[in-house]
Amino acid sequence: MIDHFGIVCADFAKAQHFYDTVLGVLGYSRQMEFGPAIGYGRAGKPDFWIEDGGDREVGAPIHFAFQAADVDQVREFYDAAVGLGAESLHAPRLWPEYHPGYFGSFVRDPDGNNVEAVFHGAGPTPGDG
Repeated sequence: MIDHFGIVCADFAKAQHFYDTVLGVLGYSRQMEFGPAIGYGRAGKPDFWIEDGGDREVGAPIHFAFQAADVDQVREFYDAAVGLGAESLHAPRLWPEYHPGYFGSFVRDPDGNNVEAVFHGAGPTPGDG
C-alpha cells in the first residue's frame, strides 16, 4: 500500500547523522539525494525520505505515496482526487529524473499533504514525459 513517505526535519544535518546511523544498523542506506531531500532504502529504492525543513514548521504537511498497479490506476487516482476538489500538484506523467519507469501523479489532500500515486514499471506512454 505505502510506497514511500517523507518527514520534514528542523535540523537537517543532525537528522542526516541520526538516520544514516540508525537505519544503517537495520541494513538501509542512502539511495537517492534529490534537492533538499535524502531517500533511504535498499537495492536502489528509497522508501523513507528526510527533507530539510529549516525554513518550515516541523509538523507541516508531509509527502507520502501509494503504490498503483499500473499507469491507468495512477491516472484514475489523479482524476478522482481532482474530481473531489483536490489541488493538482503534478498531473500523471513519467518522472525519469527519479528512475526509468517511474510514473506518478501528485495532489494536495484536504489537510495540505502532498499525496502521490506511483507505478514503477511504466514504459514510454504517448503524451507523457
